[in-house]
Amino acid sequence: MANNAFQIDLLSYKDHLQTKKEEGKTFLFDQVRKKWLVLQPEEMVRQLMIYYLIEEKNYNPNRFSLEKGVKVVNKLARRFDLLIYDLDMKPFLILECKAPQIKLKEATFSQIHAYNYDLKVPYAAVTNGIHTFCYRINWETEDRVFLDGLPEYTG
Repeated sequence: MANNAFQIDLLSYKDHLQTKKEEGKTFLFDQVRKKWLVLQPEEMVRQLMIYYLIEEKNYNPNRFSLEKGVKVVNKLARRFDLLIYDLDMKPFLILECKAPQIKLKEATFSQIHAYNYDLKVPYAAVTNGIHTFCYRINWETEDRVFLDGLPEYTG
């Protein structure tokens, strides 16, 4: 699995981030949801990835869905980090973000696969801001083919 990781220079987008301090807490502005969020390491990774997807990969921010609930195996309610729809509003890419200090392991892939089981999104990615993995899923066989980057946006 480690050979399939690629790096994205997310820190090159740090100047895009808007932050503010209030009552001793630091907040980060979410440009998609248009609201201020408490700054957490995972949230910073998600926001930097959003800027990368928009600026570098030309993804349409109007096709982003963030932190929405989904029922997974055993009907447990969970929230995916980011789901991107194509031009026809079909799920295109599901992305799970972790804090930089979190090592990406098979459990991370199991988590995103559980989120994706009912959605059947063709591309899935996980990142901690340092390492990123992306794969295409064949839902008939459930085989994963790892890619050397994020897919080109088709919407």
